[in-house]
Amino acid sequence: MIKKYIRKLRNFWLARPVKCNNWEYENKRRIEDPLYLDRFGYRVYSQNDEDGIIQEIFNRIGVTNKTFVEFGVQDGLESNCHYLLFNGWNGLWIEGSKKYFEKLQKCFEKPLSTKRLTAINAFITTDNINKLISENGKINGEIDLLSIDIDGNDYWIWEKINCINPRVVVIEYNAKFPPPCEWVMEYDPNYVWNGKDDGYGATLKSLELLGKRLGYTLVGTNRNGVNAFFVKKELTKGLFAEPATAENLYHVFDDVNVFLYVNGGLAAKKYIGK
Repeated sequence: MIKKYIRKLRNFWLARPVKCNNWEYENKRRIEDPLYLDRFGYRVYSQNDEDGIIQEIFNRIGVTNKTFVEFGVQDGLESNCHYLLFNGWNGLWIEGSKKYFEKLQKCFEKPLSTKRLTAINAFITTDNINKLISENGKINGEIDLLSIDIDGNDYWIWEKINCINPRVVVIEYNAKFPPPCEWVMEYDPNYVWNGKDDGYGATLKSLELLGKRLGYTLVGTNRNGVNAFFVKKELTKGLFAEPATAENLYHVFDDVNVFLYVNGGLAAKKYIGK
């Protein structure tokens, strides 16, 4: 058991990107500057500190219809929109795994029964994503938040979505490759990440450039290098850190130190909100 742990720990450190900058200084600099989102992160139901960052973004830009769309939620208990649902938002979840979806239906029976939450069991592709959202999920036009986490074709799915107009987008990036590296995995409609290789998703720089093309500005990443946060360009002026580039806002992947500054309490077993 000890040998297995040592081997995993060694592999973890060897797999970390080379730190070309002084990250201790960088983290301190960003935390001290209130325009950066770093100091605002915390965890209630999100995987890392996304709950706090999402809250702070909407503190700055305001909300409209409090509607979200999120996919890749597994059973929903640890997701970017669980806490929003808890706080009175409405929305749509899409999950590809039948096993996770069945658990989701049990855990979130209350909001599903009152139609505050719609859940769809479907494997997402560029061909079906707009139909799943607009026809099956019955959501169109402007919404407050879109969250994408499918461990693979995230870039291609975001590029394809045109049935909704989210004000904020949260999307996972592959933090192994720091900026200015541009790389996107080839689109594969049958892709399922095995959790072991590095050939998934897209780099932060590639997502920054895609966001610009779609009318979004990169406003931050969470401190353990998992998710990137984008806001509609016209909503960002003077409210977030600049320059709004991957080079300025990138965080290296770190799944150890994140637990030093996020909370979350005991694990959720079911939805306990209204």
